[in-house]
Amino acid sequence: MRITVLSGGVGGARFLSGLRAAMPPPESSISVIGNTADDIWLFGLRVCPDLDTVMYTLGGGIDEERGWGRRDETWNAKAELAAYGVQPTWFGLGDRDLATHLVRTQMLNAGYPLSAVTEALCARWQPGVRLIPMTDDRVETHVVIDDPDAPGARRAVHFQEYWVRLHAPVAHSVVALGADEAVPAPGVVEAIKDADVLIVPPSNPVVSIGTILAVPGIADAVRTTSAAVVGVSPIIAGAPVRGMADKLLPLVDAEVSALGVAEHYGARRFGGLLDGWLVDQADAADVAAVEDLGLAARAVPLYLRDPATSAAVAAATLALAADLAT
Repeated sequence: MRITVLSGGVGGARFLSGLRAAMPPPESSISVIGNTADDIWLFGLRVCPDLDTVMYTLGGGIDEERGWGRRDETWNAKAELAAYGVQPTWFGLGDRDLATHLVRTQMLNAGYPLSAVTEALCARWQPGVRLIPMTDDRVETHVVIDDPDAPGARRAVHFQEYWVRLHAPVAHSVVALGADEAVPAPGVVEAIKDADVLIVPPSNPVVSIGTILAVPGIADAVRTTSAAVVGVSPIIAGAPVRGMADKLLPLVDAEVSALGVAEHYGARRFGGLLDGWLVDQADAADVAAVEDLGLAARAVPLYLRDPATSAAVAAATLALAADLAT
């Protein structure tokens, strides 16, 4: 079975760990199209938070408690940079993590595209999936907020500053800079078109899945693939499991609910993106309304608490896809 997943960071990575357990090789071939609009240049280094979170999680090196970064991390370089007064101080690169960014930046500077660099990094981690960045081009998510230094004015900040430094204040708009001119990385469109199952995991619909779909050609490939396209709600009982989706969904006129996200993605039979949608048992009352949108729907436990629950959610996703294929 050829499975393709559009993935952000923590939520996508945890879902993928369950998917790999539910459908290990050789039963399946899993391709992951990773969001790169969260990427940022820091201290002269290219940092790819979502790609690295997937790579570290599936490769066994993630800090499980934080959900990002390396396990058994130390922070000596961060402390030394702060001692020199180097900015920014709000985004820390751990010593182990730093090696990844050094290798990535060195390869990029040597002329290798990000997709080739990611493949080379994964050769060390052996994540058990093919991890492909959504594009080799530079795309950055910026968020427009009230300017704390100029009352009544607004300013745009990089998504990482919005989330890590400012802790998700009120946002007025989100823009994926460069997305309009970007092209899908090699293998992205093929992975979508050739898939038997295409999955939209519980990643942020605006700044993870939304930015992947903003790259021209990707959304069209999703709409026209012969695969069953199944999504997993990132909203449970009216709140995001993790992150700031509740702050950003209203910016795309979407209600902060499992039903609202399903409506935002839409059914492929009506020009949308999905064939099926999983909601948590807490939102079982939404199933009928989701079905009215033209989607097959089921209510199952969706909290990704541990490997067992992640595998159960992945199995439920594949089961819904199998039903759609019959």
